[in-house]
Amino acid sequence: MTAEITTEKARIGAPSIAGFTEEGEGLVSAKVDHSHNHGLTVMSSRAERLTSFDVADFALPTGREEEWRFSPVRGLANLLSDAATDGEAAAFSVEAPEGYVRGSLAQGAAPRGTVLTPADRAAVVASANTDEALHVVIPAEAEPAEPVRILVHGGGAGRRSNAHYVLEAGANSRSVVILEHTGAADHNGNLEVIVGEGAKLTVISVQLWEDDAKHLAQHDAQVGKDAVYKHIAVSLGGSIVRLNSNVRFAGEGAEAELLGLYFADAGQHLEHRSFVDHNVANCKSNVLYKGALQGKNAHTVWVGDVLIQKQALGTDSYEKNQNLVLTDGCRADSVPNLEIETGLIEGAGHASSTGRFDDEHLFYLMARGIPEEVARRLVVRGFLNEIIQQIKVPALEERLTEAVERELAATEN
Repeated sequence: MTAEITTEKARIGAPSIAGFTEEGEGLVSAKVDHSHNHGLTVMSSRAERLTSFDVADFALPTGREEEWRFSPVRGLANLLSDAATDGEAAAFSVEAPEGYVRGSLAQGAAPRGTVLTPADRAAVVASANTDEALHVVIPAEAEPAEPVRILVHGGGAGRRSNAHYVLEAGANSRSVVILEHTGAADHNGNLEVIVGEGAKLTVISVQLWEDDAKHLAQHDAQVGKDAVYKHIAVSLGGSIVRLNSNVRFAGEGAEAELLGLYFADAGQHLEHRSFVDHNVANCKSNVLYKGALQGKNAHTVWVGDVLIQKQALGTDSYEKNQNLVLTDGCRADSVPNLEIETGLIEGAGHASSTGRFDDEHLFYLMARGIPEEVARRLVVRGFLNEIIQQIKVPALEERLTEAVERELAATEN
């Protein structure tokens, strides 16, 4: 995408839909569902989608809605119902320096609700049914030596859990926050992030659920002037995971990076959606999600939206999704969308690819005496390691590398 585009509210989408049958027939279909005008897909603005704190404003999805058309809504009935938390559904704990945990925020108590407004049925249900939100504050100028950890452990499959977290990074602070999910539950979780001026914050959301867990989430961040925000989503566990990661800006010079890694096994549905709202001039964003799939009916979804508003002069934005299909019977849906309201930008673009192993890489390794199984593992490990190495927390990087190795071992068995 070049800076010369000046079409108002032009939405350019390039879906990549790859479905591999058990017989390995290759690409099944690739289509664009929207009408076109001179090569540009024209549709309603991403900014016009409904947001509300009222559950009644969001009907139960049927799967025919644009927001839910890739999701297995029949399996999400418990999470989409307007229901309170089961007291035994999940255990929560926080590891942070003294004074960082500021207690809880009731509904309507600022800063809760100043950044995150629910944008779908799951998020509004989580908001409405969480009376007290966990409030964590990184003080201004602080640089904690260890990451702040928010640990969520599910108490059992099918048990309903609602949660809301509010995270503030004070001006010029430097910190890493890990939100980790283990065990099993039907979990709805909202995360609201406020990044102060000049702060550098990395948020790592790790989904290491057991096989029968289900998890829906909305993570929204507001990034202040000259601040740097990195959000990393790693989804390896759970039967259904659907995570929306959204960013907007509060001052010029801000930067946002949304990264993701996912590995889907047979029958597993892992869905990631991102939205970067360039509402302020001279800000940067980069989105990169990488996934691997194996086993019958493994399904991954990535939908990336970038909106460059009319006032967002000087924007520099790029988004990319890559999927590696390891066996037959998998499906990867990849939909990058770019909406531009001004041509006075530094750059904007997107890319998407879905395919099998690179035969040249395999040949190169096998020609040097490396067995095929080992060569395949090295290719996948290198493909996903681009995201893992961005975490910068050695102990967590090691755990996730081991988890990916276990996934790869399952491919060979």
